[in-house]
Amino acid sequence: MWSKDKQNLMGILEAIEKIEEYISPFADADEFFENTISFDAAMMNFIIIGEMVERLTVQFKEKYSRIDWIKIKGFRNLVAHDYFGIDAEEVWQIATTNLLQLKKEVKKILEELG
Repeated sequence: MWSKDKQNLMGILEAIEKIEEYISPFADADEFFENTISFDAAMMNFIIIGEMVERLTVQFKEKYSRIDWIKIKGFRNLVAHDYFGIDAEEVWQIATTNLLQLKKEVKKILEELG
């Protein structure tokens, strides 16, 4: 029943892991922001996460409403449509804090789905 949703969750997990890889060499938001290749690559993967969230079925998002799907999609829209207005410190906080929690939740759901 959830096979499409499972594929999208696996895409989210892959994008999270890429972002973690892209930010790992940097000590803070300024260093990260100054490395445009890593920063741009991370931003693209935030967009991918938002796209995968958009593809999740309504029933799935309702069942797993403990995750703020709307906020995730909203961040995707911010990155995609207001790229030059992005605050590097906010991105750093999301990448180093919020993504860890999302990764845990996604892994837990994938375990439940089998």
